[in-house]
Amino acid sequence: MKLKFTKMHGAGNDFIVIDAINQTVNLTPLQWQALADRRFGVGADQILVVEKPETAGVDFRYRIFNADGGEVEQCGNGARAFAKFVIDKGLTDQRQIRVETMSGIIAPRLEDDGRITVDMGAPVLAPEFVPFECSGLQSSQQQQAALWPLEINGKDIAVAVVSMGNPHAVQLVTDVDSAPVLQDGPLIEHHSRFPRRVNAGFMQVVDRNHIRLRVYERGAGETLACGTGACAAVVAGIRMGLLDSPVAVSTHGGELSIAWQGDAFPVMLTGPAVSVFEGSIEIE
Repeated sequence: MKLKFTKMHGAGNDFIVIDAINQTVNLTPLQWQALADRRFGVGADQILVVEKPETAGVDFRYRIFNADGGEVEQCGNGARAFAKFVIDKGLTDQRQIRVETMSGIIAPRLEDDGRITVDMGAPVLAPEFVPFECSGLQSSQQQQAALWPLEINGKDIAVAVVSMGNPHAVQLVTDVDSAPVLQDGPLIEHHSRFPRRVNAGFMQVVDRNHIRLRVYERGAGETLACGTGACAAVVAGIRMGLLDSPVAVSTHGGELSIAWQGDAFPVMLTGPAVSVFEGSIEIE
């Protein structure tokens, strides 16, 4: 099977984007994994699939496969790449679209400066819906945020748990450059308290409108940027009383902007989306 694709990135978080409207796409988890392999495939953190919608009143269906071949609920940087792709390919003539994902409807919008803003919906904060198994644990309270103890490498770390359509555990660190992202990230991702695994965020507060962030992503490892991770970190930081909206989020791959007005309001994610190259590949 020959598959046409576009390679894209959002602040260094890189994607393979596939039009499944104009070509037949039906791959196994092992084939998704092979496609994302950086040595034997195209290489990507996630693979994004554009499909016709299954729900009335929306424009597209958006599916996301991690580099390990597993399908996941949401990807904020990918949502921007998705929007740029469907606009650039003439699949829509609208500057704002409604897109169905596994976790609900999102609304990306093309800005005049070429960046894309995505309405990511309201964050989910109840542990059971993140999901996070908190039975037997006692949280500490920092302003409006509940911080949960999580045993990692024989020590307890304090994490705020947030879902942005996918689960996140956010912790404060003094310096992201020296934070044990590669050591602790896999242990947090696979911690038994998170039945669907989790994205591990390491957040350094620079000032009330600026953070630095590294994220060890579920199924992908550390990425240069994570859009939902940036949203989750800002939500946690605002609830902890450390940040004011809007917040600039500096990642190793570039800068994102997050705006959030508080509980029940949607999180707005703004950042770049870049097409790198196009190609086709034989899938066995």
